[in-house]
Amino acid sequence: MPKKVVKVMIEGGKATPGPPLGPALGGLGLNMGLVVKEINDKTKEYAGMKVPVEIEIDLETKEFEVRVGTPPTSMLILRELGAEKGSSDPGSKRIGDLKMEQVVKIAKTKLENANTRDLKKVVKQVLGTALSMGVTVEGKDPREVQREIDSGVWDEVIGG
Repeated sequence: MPKKVVKVMIEGGKATPGPPLGPALGGLGLNMGLVVKEINDKTKEYAGMKVPVEIEIDLETKEFEVRVGTPPTSMLILRELGAEKGSSDPGSKRIGDLKMEQVVKIAKTKLENANTRDLKKVVKQVLGTALSMGVTVEGKDPREVQREIDSGVWDEVIGG
């Protein structure tokens, strides 16, 4: 059975039959209303953020499956901070401060799609993104927090 996979970035809960979905799925004979409804149901928790969505379509039966990825780490950080965008000059301009619990929460969201099962590694990746966005963690430079993770300071917060 021939299948086609369509990948698009959609704002959480705001898919419409227009672009980018319409042009990508047009001509495949799908019920666009059903596709849009399922995407919106599966992405509503990411309102205000762009999320990667894959629609796998069985070209014979017209059945489809919607898979939702996780938003980029930067989007998750902005949501935690309630900020609009990262710093234009992350070296000197700070846009906010995350608590370590927030960093771990973001890392757990990303863990499912990470290429590792090691939460500590994903936490350090989130810290790297925070650094590039001008975000401090617990009032410190994220690089300092990464060193603290290596020395075991945050083991209790991060867990196993």
